[in-house]
Amino acid sequence: MRRSITIALAFVGLLVGAGFATGQEVVQYFISFGYMGLVGAVIAGAIMIFSGAIIFQLGSYFQASDHNAVFKNVAHPWVSKFLDVTTIITLFAIGFVMLAGAGSNLEQQFGWPTWVGACLMTVLVLVTGFLDVDKVTNVISAITPFIIIAILVAFVITLLNFPEDTSHLNEIAMQQDSALPHWLLSAVNYTAMALMLGVSMILVIGGNQSSTKAAFRGGVLGGIIFTAMLLVLAFVIFFNIDQVAGLDLPLLGVFDAMHPAVGFVVSWIIYAMIYNTAIGMFYALAKRLTSNHPEKFVPVFIAVTLAGFVVSFLGFSNLLGWVYPVIGYIGMVMIVITTVAWFRGRRRLGREERLRERMAELAEQNLDPDQDDLSREEVKEVKELAKKSRVDGKELWESVKHDVAEDLDLDVPEAGEQSASSNEKSVQK
Repeated sequence: MRRSITIALAFVGLLVGAGFATGQEVVQYFISFGYMGLVGAVIAGAIMIFSGAIIFQLGSYFQASDHNAVFKNVAHPWVSKFLDVTTIITLFAIGFVMLAGAGSNLEQQFGWPTWVGACLMTVLVLVTGFLDVDKVTNVISAITPFIIIAILVAFVITLLNFPEDTSHLNEIAMQQDSALPHWLLSAVNYTAMALMLGVSMILVIGGNQSSTKAAFRGGVLGGIIFTAMLLVLAFVIFFNIDQVAGLDLPLLGVFDAMHPAVGFVVSWIIYAMIYNTAIGMFYALAKRLTSNHPEKFVPVFIAVTLAGFVVSFLGFSNLLGWVYPVIGYIGMVMIVITTVAWFRGRRRLGREERLRERMAELAEQNLDPDQDDLSREEVKEVKELAKKSRVDGKELWESVKHDVAEDLDLDVPEAGEQSASSNEKSVQK
């Protein structure tokens, strides 16, 4: 269960950054449809729970190291190529939308020109690209709980100050710009957009898990948490819409209405979350574009980031209003493909999970100092299980040992290292 919780938190962290940190996404996709938009948020959450779990499990099943490891196995080569290319486009699109959002954030809070916030964000992204990105983004990712706490606080305050007359709120809400023409299509498109945003990392996170069951459960739990947060945010903005209508960052407007000091703090939390998403998009994009020529990473990274800065001048709300729906339509194709593949492969998924569960039992016996070493028969069984697996048997055995060792709080030898056990050496051959 601990592994599933870790996956769930990673899932939420991926989606919160660009999914609804500013509140503008929720306004255009849900609030603009009034009460029916709130119904749409429930439907979006249900799709997120199911689809997210499927994608995590497919990543684990194929032990994916990148999104292509799954796409090429579940789709026709042409479709797989389409998903690969559109995933690359998504990285760039979300990147320049984040730069625009950074400009709108500081403009709304401090009255600065939008280019100031966008320029500062661009500089931060460029500088970070030359540093240890993992360490920097891990620090910034730690801010995610703060935005969640802030939204929950706003929810409580909204309940405590709930307006007696709410009849006018629905009318104001429906005057806001909508991303799509119908509330149901908008709900589905939003979920697909959010998943398309995170699909590369979702598959990689799933690929790092040997247990397909833990990956699936983590996706379900993460989807539930995300759905709860989405509903809370939609509730907060809807019942404060008379105060934040027309703002680029309505969530920030909610906190400004509470107290300027609260708005000041939250504005920088949102800015940090935007930064986290932006660096992730541009860094991953440059890595993907230079996968065959890593020596060209620096100039490509600089080029795509500066190109994003230029495009960001089209404005945050405008960009979000047409970029996100397009990504959402592509994401809908991705959801259909992965869902069909999952239903068709349920028996194979079941067999593979039972195989890995048995390998985990043998790995636990092998690693636990309080248990005997594997017998010759058990070593032979490990080898047979490895041969039957859908993925490379040796790599799977190392992955299973790694996960079991983490569960037991033990050290595990890296792939290729010699083990003290002669039977373990036999397994590795």
